[in-house]
Amino acid sequence: MPPLQITGRTTDHRFANAATGLERRQVADIVAERIERLIVDGVLKPGQALPSERSLCAKLGVSRSALREGLRVLRGLGIIETAHGRGSFVARLSRAPDDSPLMHLFSSQPRTLYDLLEVRALLEGESARLAALRGTPADFVLIGRRYEEMLGAADDAPGTDPQRHARLDHAFHRAIAEASHNPVLVHTLQSLTDLMLSSVFASVNNLYHRPPQKRQIDRQHARLYQAVIDRQPERAQRAALEHIGSVLENFREIEQEEQRLVRATMRLEGWT
Repeated sequence: MPPLQITGRTTDHRFANAATGLERRQVADIVAERIERLIVDGVLKPGQALPSERSLCAKLGVSRSALREGLRVLRGLGIIETAHGRGSFVARLSRAPDDSPLMHLFSSQPRTLYDLLEVRALLEGESARLAALRGTPADFVLIGRRYEEMLGAADDAPGTDPQRHARLDHAFHRAIAEASHNPVLVHTLQSLTDLMLSSVFASVNNLYHRPPQKRQIDRQHARLYQAVIDRQPERAQRAALEHIGSVLENFREIEQEEQRLVRATMRLEGWT
């Protein structure tokens, strides 16, 4: 990225100070926009510490004073936060939506699990398609790492923390979403992180201990991974949809089993 250039001079000293102030504001805005782009693209993530001033100046092609002006603009917008002795961080931009009353209602009602899986199918199906189309070699390395970590957890001894499995499973799907290079799609999924994790945890907790369902999930993950890194967008989308669709059907079958068990127990105990 070429260094910022400030051109143009005035021969009238009466306007010199005003022009200098305007130039500084323009430089600050340009620097701020470049950092905003890094955040929107997911290069800098909420809560992440900013690189050193030297590194950022080199990356953006700006002077240290221009960088500081740009950071001041971002702090004023609430996009960057600075902690004494710790440096500057990307702010938590979503303002904790998972703490809202609406998110509480969603998470408290079992029925919304099915609704969430329908939304996941829409968003993650498109994420997989775009990842296969737009993913870079670096994206595929990251997806491969998350996939191997997920497999490694699945191979651990029985009794391994289901929440850890769920986090690794979710990280694999998130890596695919990030490879879509669609910032709005990525941030939409991030805004639903807690709900997404709850659906993945439900899958791990209810299906991983059932060998047929676990083998099915493993095959689906493998097909999804392979389709994305092979750059086959339609196959990747289909693999994502089939995976989430089968999880939804498995949940419905488990629910029906439980209802049948309750009815049979009630008959056995003379309730009917």
